[in-house]
Amino acid sequence: MVLRCITRKHYGLVASRYISQNAATTRHITTSSHLNAAPTAGHEAAKTATATAISKTRNIGIIAHIDAGKTTTTERMLYYSGYSRRIGDVDEGSTVTDFLPAERARGITIQSAAISFTWPPSGANPWLPKERTDPKALSATPCNINLIDTPGHADFTFEVLRSLRVLDGAVCILDGVAGVEAQTEKVWLQAQKYQIPRIVFVNKLDREGAAFGRTVREVGARLGVWPAVCGVPWWSEVGRLRGVGDVVGLRGLGYAEGGDGKEVDVLCLQQLEMEDAGLAAELKKARIALVELLSEHDDVMVEKFLEAHEDHLAISAAEITASLRRCVVNQHPQRVVPVFAGASFRNTGVQPLLDAVVDLLPNPEERPDPEIKLGPETRGGLAAFLSGKLDTVITTEQTKPSSKAISKDKANLALQNLEACALAFKVVSDPRRGVLVYIRVYSGTLARNAPLWNTILQNTERAQRLLKMYANDAVDVENIPAGQIGVIPGLKFARTGDTLVSYTGAHPKNGPPAPVNRMQLRPINVPPPVFFVSVEPSSLAEEKNLREALELLLREDPSLHVSVDEESGQTHLAGMGELHLEIARDRLVGDLKAKVRIGGIEIGYRESVTVPSGEVTEVFERDVGGRWSKAAATASVEPAVEDGMSEAVGKQRHVFELADRNRLVITTPTLNADGTSTSEDHPSLPEDLPLNTVLHHALQTGTSAACARGPVHNYPVHSTQINLTFNPAEHIFPSTTPAALSSATRLAVQSALRSSAKINETVMMEPVMMVTISVNEESLGSVVHDISSARGGSVISLSSEDSSDTAATSTSSIARIDIDPSKIYAPPDPFAGGHATSTSSSSNSVLLGNANGTRQIVARVPLKEMVGYLRHLRSLTGGRGTFTMVVDRFERMSGQRQRAVLQRLGGDYG
Repeated sequence: MVLRCITRKHYGLVASRYISQNAATTRHITTSSHLNAAPTAGHEAAKTATATAISKTRNIGIIAHIDAGKTTTTERMLYYSGYSRRIGDVDEGSTVTDFLPAERARGITIQSAAISFTWPPSGANPWLPKERTDPKALSATPCNINLIDTPGHADFTFEVLRSLRVLDGAVCILDGVAGVEAQTEKVWLQAQKYQIPRIVFVNKLDREGAAFGRTVREVGARLGVWPAVCGVPWWSEVGRLRGVGDVVGLRGLGYAEGGDGKEVDVLCLQQLEMEDAGLAAELKKARIALVELLSEHDDVMVEKFLEAHEDHLAISAAEITASLRRCVVNQHPQRVVPVFAGASFRNTGVQPLLDAVVDLLPNPEERPDPEIKLGPETRGGLAAFLSGKLDTVITTEQTKPSSKAISKDKANLALQNLEACALAFKVVSDPRRGVLVYIRVYSGTLARNAPLWNTILQNTERAQRLLKMYANDAVDVENIPAGQIGVIPGLKFARTGDTLVSYTGAHPKNGPPAPVNRMQLRPINVPPPVFFVSVEPSSLAEEKNLREALELLLREDPSLHVSVDEESGQTHLAGMGELHLEIARDRLVGDLKAKVRIGGIEIGYRESVTVPSGEVTEVFERDVGGRWSKAAATASVEPAVEDGMSEAVGKQRHVFELADRNRLVITTPTLNADGTSTSEDHPSLPEDLPLNTVLHHALQTGTSAACARGPVHNYPVHSTQINLTFNPAEHIFPSTTPAALSSATRLAVQSALRSSAKINETVMMEPVMMVTISVNEESLGSVVHDISSARGGSVISLSSEDSSDTAATSTSSIARIDIDPSKIYAPPDPFAGGHATSTSSSSNSVLLGNANGTRQIVARVPLKEMVGYLRHLRSLTGGRGTFTMVVDRFERMSGQRQRAVLQRLGGDYG
């Protein structure tokens, strides 16, 4: 309790200092953002001050594989910045960012936590005061760092994805013993997708078996980038980590054993030659390699090298830092990645990492223009849109086809009153403050009590309060300027991925004028769930409470999915994995106090037709809402063949790819591609049913509804081609509406599916996972045997295979450049059994096999066999085995497996 009080007091001090520094500079941003505002001295001063504030802002994230040390590193950053008074411990459950009870109980990060601090600390710098005398250095003056600590477990990939969406830079932490692990490659790919600059911190170098050099080579081989070694481990004679060597500054940083890391012994190169000649020699080699690497990717560094008379050591640290920054910030995709060394748990090497965050990672203004969407065909950058350079002549999709287009002049005029644009990237239900919506402001300034128009939900909510978050604590602020991350409490409807705009004079119901009212920042794609459990209220009186709790849960985590089985009436909650669903169940019962009965974990199977059906025609004729509607549809189904429709696409055939690899083929023998009749003898389409918009949408909607439930086992239909033959003379009536046509299509497709099932029963399909298992050498044989025999999986590769083949397998989905491992500089690993020299070609053979005997198995395994696999793997490997998995594809089940599944399901529900 005493710690919490002290920490909260410090939150207030930090926040008040931040507000006092930025309130005056951000108060006038709204007026200065108007496109046609008259330039005044006050406006120019505000712009200058705002630009200075943004240039001193870093929005960064910590990304890594589970148990690489993300939260531990974050705790040290908070401690050295003066944010916290003591260092939290993950095992004790005393960390600042892991504040949820489930996180502290399990010792892992479940939801990303946002926290703000300043580096370097204001006033007298407790760390290396003599090294902060250069006013030109970026890290010479305090910068505001907004840090997000993300989860590392594969089940919470979406949590990482939505955090990456709003970041400007990332610190990727690697385990110095395990090297580049499977989930590391996955989050690296996600960061590369959003063009986020990254730096690497090799952690846990204090542990037995740590191999910094091998890990550096794995960065090049597995991640497809050139590692620029900026820090090397400083080993003592007995193999303990004494400190780190600063390659950029040519100095040694010694840390007292058992200390808190604030007292650092700094040795220049001359002192280091007397203290540890081996480290001094290695620093010179590392500096030469660093300059050579930068010269290959930065022309300015070549000039500096020539000015220094080709002396690698004569180039100043500031010039090398500037070159590194250019390579990190300006290259897309990033080719050079700075690599630093340390051990967060031993309080070693974190301060140089913080310096690198300020010196090398970009501020919000240095990031690419965020992408926006104004319509189905209109996309572009936000800055281009705000400046009026983006072509905004679009028609409103929800209006009638005869609606007038929006002129460019009117569109530009509508931009003048746009005050702020923000993205809601996360929603959290806080027991004390209610629903908290985390936002990133991309333009203007969001002021307190401003009405916010949701461009996706098309409604208005008011931001009555604005918060600056400090993990689980918060401070009220008056506004949130561009480039900053903040929180809006109390919004009732905003969800993850929604775009919120503040507009002067906007109508509460209709919102701002077009095209501002439908502007959307790039949305976040939600991966499909693979596990599900049944959720039932304990009584009818609890049904409403359960529904409200599930709605709140879905607002918090869109990667969860809720569906209702029409036959049984059961509510199914689906998620990304066992742990994901386990946490969701704990939230429902523990935090949201829902009185429910929760079933066991089930698998989302699919079913597919095996033989073609004949054509089936169905007529829908019903009174809907007091209006008589009638329509007809003709459909047939057949198994889908990969790449089998290239010859089918023509003037009278329209092909659409649906969910679950289903394909819809619409044939219009009497209509041209534009919807007109091919002959005067054939009727044309009604004006309210244009072919390429309303008609196609109605047919797709009906087909998707029919494919949601298979004809035999009631699982969604997969890998099926649906053929629709449409003729206005046979299927259109005077009372036909798009809804009636959609219903007729649904009936016809369902009848065709049943007809195919009568000829030959459908086959069930199961999700097959791509599993990457990390095990120790001694357990490799038993794990491979268990996967291939007991679980029906197939092993694709082992880490002992040829390094280039394995690297290509593990990084096949990463847009990577070809890296020759022999050309990568890496210091020797004298105490880890690694390579002896940095240029030895024999070291390539151990690139992907770890020095401590850790091996990787890549296999395809049915998802059903992976339920509860973690406990079994730990028993096989003595608790040292870990695995990650992603959905690879759905495959047809053998007759024996299908009978076993149906028998089990019948036993459960019969």
